[in-house]
Amino acid sequence: MAERIPPQNVTPRSKQEPVRMAAMVVAAVFLLVGILGFIPGITSDFDTMTFAGHESGAMLLGLFNVSVLHNLVHLAFGVVGLALARTAAGANAFLLVGGIIYLGLVVYGLVISEDSAANFVPLNAADNWLHLVLGVGMIGLAMALRPRYAGGHTTA
Repeated sequence: MAERIPPQNVTPRSKQEPVRMAAMVVAAVFLLVGILGFIPGITSDFDTMTFAGHESGAMLLGLFNVSVLHNLVHLAFGVVGLALARTAAGANAFLLVGGIIYLGLVVYGLVISEDSAANFVPLNAADNWLHLVLGVGMIGLAMALRPRYAGGHTTA
């Protein structure tokens, strides 16, 4: 019987695992943060939380301004990340595009006033710093762990 030779453009599963695992961990953290944002005590001034807008006085871990919408966005990001982490290409896209989105949020957070109606998420200085770290970290993971074809070319 002839030996089966895998196609050259298919990335072996073992090479896909690091990017998939990184995306799953990042997505799980987003889910955890989204859940924690709804827990009184972990979120201080929980009774002042609004659905959206800068009027929300709730602070996750006493640092990060949150609202119902903000928490729901974290939960949605986590669900999307877990769904995309089923494949290496999806995991890489989640990390890369997610990182770009978070860097966009940093710019948005720096441009708008914290007391502005445009601050609908809401964002504060601690959120901006966290979003910067998340954006750079997610893009770094996407670039460092992107799957490579057998010939050494990247899939992206």
